[in-house]
Amino acid sequence: MKNIDKNLLDETLARNTLDDIPTPKNDAKEIVGLTKSSGRITGYQLSDGSTVSKEEGVAMAKDGEIRGVGIAHRKDTEYLKSLPDDSENNNLGNLPSVSG
Repeated sequence: MKNIDKNLLDETLARNTLDDIPTPKNDAKEIVGLTKSSGRITGYQLSDGSTVSKEEGVAMAKDGEIRGVGIAHRKDTEYLKSLPDDSENNNLGNLPSVSG
């Protein structure tokens, strides 16, 4: 399998794990850091310096106010996942932890 085909397949599979991929508004913010408690993500730091809870982040993403993420769920809890692209640096799991 060609390398480009594998990348496309990986991206397609990753996107299929998302429940929704909202269309971001022109002025949408990006997630630049994570707030955590006992190793679990509890919120997000945004590119404007503000910090929001995980629930607020999901609602903002649904409203197109956060770019580069999709919505997924585990049991009854919705959360944000990075949209697949060619960069590992902007994956949520690779972002720094910040104090909320």
